[in-house]
Amino acid sequence: MSDGIGDRYHKETRYDRERMPFRMLDWASKPPVYKEYLEASAIELPAPGRPDGFGLHEAISSRRSVREFSGEPIDIHQLSYLLWASTGIQRVEQGYEFRTAPSAGALYPIETYLAANRVTGVSRGLYHYSIRRHALEELKAGDFGAELARAALDQALCIEAAAVFIWTAVFERSKWKYEQRGYRYVYMDAGHICENLYLAATGLGLGACAIGALFDDELNSLLGVDGVDESAIYMCAAGRPLCT
Repeated sequence: MSDGIGDRYHKETRYDRERMPFRMLDWASKPPVYKEYLEASAIELPAPGRPDGFGLHEAISSRRSVREFSGEPIDIHQLSYLLWASTGIQRVEQGYEFRTAPSAGALYPIETYLAANRVTGVSRGLYHYSIRRHALEELKAGDFGAELARAALDQALCIEAAAVFIWTAVFERSKWKYEQRGYRYVYMDAGHICENLYLAATGLGLGACAIGALFDDELNSLLGVDGVDESAIYMCAAGRPLCT
């Protein structure tokens, strides 16, 4: 049986002690680690203070995928915490801004978009999360739950959830250093971010469900990204569980 494209990729991007790649990095061409929509209307989010809720042990013990949501809203303070906990700036050291989730080489290839379905203090619409400003940049106003559900292979939880997180990858950020192997790290980074979101949601008494099944081109078109340099790779619905 011939190898598929995924099998070949993993074989051809292996590290081998006898054939380790080496090249000098071109620091002048290093891609920026932030994307911002400076012309967009922005909603400044409240500072992500320490919320009341479960501790880490309880959150890990209670974490599960929630596929049915009550339709009740979450508030802007909860959303602020979920965004920060999943991929916000955690600390600044020696001029570098490190985030709450690890990233290979601190290159941070993942961008966060958000569909606000029912968030108190945030109008319904599609937003980009400005990490540096801790703000939501409005891309489109309106209700996009049904479009997201269709793009997620008709999963109704995208309509019922209070918010849907959509993660894209700006591939060149990782490829600049790791070349083709960088694709491995992109998907690892997205997984770290999603797990942070799960635990933060659980700690707040909310629920979350990761979504890996999606029609790439439909989601990219909705976000306004080209699907080549930047492409949607992962989603997660979040909100109040139907049953607790």
